[in-house]
Amino acid sequence: MSNSQNIKKINTLIVGAGQAGLAMSEHLSNHSVEHLILEKNRIVESWRSCRWDSLVANGPAWHDRFPTLDFDDHSPNYFPQKDVVVSYFEKFAKKINAPIRCNVNVEEVLRDNSTQKYIVKTSEGNIDADNIVVATGAFQKPIIPSIVPNNIDITQIHSQFYKNPHQFKEGAVLVVGSGSSGSQIAQEIMLSGSKVFLSIGPHNRPPRRYRGKDNVWWFGALGVWQKKTPDPNTQHVTIAVSGYDGGKTIDFRKFANQGMSLVGLTKNYENGKLYFENDLKINLDIGDQSYLSVLKQADEHIEKNNLDFPEEHDAKNIKPDPDCVINPILEIDLNKENIKTIIWATGYQYDFSWLKVDAFDKQGKPNHYKGVAKVDGVYFIGLPWLSMRGSSFIWGVWQDAKYLAEQIVKKNNILS
Repeated sequence: MSNSQNIKKINTLIVGAGQAGLAMSEHLSNHSVEHLILEKNRIVESWRSCRWDSLVANGPAWHDRFPTLDFDDHSPNYFPQKDVVVSYFEKFAKKINAPIRCNVNVEEVLRDNSTQKYIVKTSEGNIDADNIVVATGAFQKPIIPSIVPNNIDITQIHSQFYKNPHQFKEGAVLVVGSGSSGSQIAQEIMLSGSKVFLSIGPHNRPPRRYRGKDNVWWFGALGVWQKKTPDPNTQHVTIAVSGYDGGKTIDFRKFANQGMSLVGLTKNYENGKLYFENDLKINLDIGDQSYLSVLKQADEHIEKNNLDFPEEHDAKNIKPDPDCVINPILEIDLNKENIKTIIWATGYQYDFSWLKVDAFDKQGKPNHYKGVAKVDGVYFIGLPWLSMRGSSFIWGVWQDAKYLAEQIVKKNNILS
């Protein structure tokens, strides 16, 4: 990694040294485009400090990687632990000699209309850039709904700050959110011996494996990763998938049979009680439908292509509804249930407040086509659905970076 300190002008400035920024650097280097990465912390800081201790990647090592570097010393089907992922990216940065300056905060980016260049104000002085690549990721500002007041005697944290079950005082835990983070955190706390309530909203629940292949393989074979636009009905539906314990399909009914109490969507709080929507069964059924749909498409793909894959009839068996589904819990008295902690696994929102350019729509979301912003010289990478369903994955961000580097080269050639 080069670490040149006194650059005042650069062709392309990349903001963020996570997986998106590093992928961008490799492709810009392949085209001999002069560039610099500024990172306010360390490289891949989110993997270091915004993940819980036991986290592993949600995809196997053969899939969740850059095409130009394998994970060392591990089976291709292994789900890498977070420290292994950090080491992987450190090795990758050295391999490509990425020009990174760490611990430099980008405070503001303005466009100089007379020169059409960008003035980048940083914690270590100003830099002029022809192009700006925004590689700050999708997980910027944790969202905690303003449902439960902060002045009651309950610890409330976002899942970003969860580390392990031992960080909380004695008592039961409510986890709100049934995506990958919420479901894995709830399971870990339950297995540690604490009473857990899990608030479940609409979700997709793909199989971890089916008929000898991992779901990431199936999503490739079935064209899911390459889909260009989300279904408007499911755009904001979370996905419950896990690489924990060697990779198992998440099964909320199994959680309930092991002692977890499932509730519907968290609705409101009043006088020490939390109230929930009566939608738990509906939400579980939505998850089941998405699960069975993948199995059906996989079976059709196997038959159509005459593939010799093992049968797996038991996979289609859905467990009977547990009591908490048949007799839903619609309210909880936090004191009576001794709930001392609420973990909000409720997602993130963007924060591009530092980017003072006309690159956003009326809702404040990036206005772009495949990462190329409507304002000349600004590029976004690492966002969900940037160009396809797979854009926020390690291999997907690498493909998007290849395309964006080509667009920067074209722009440079036009200007030169």
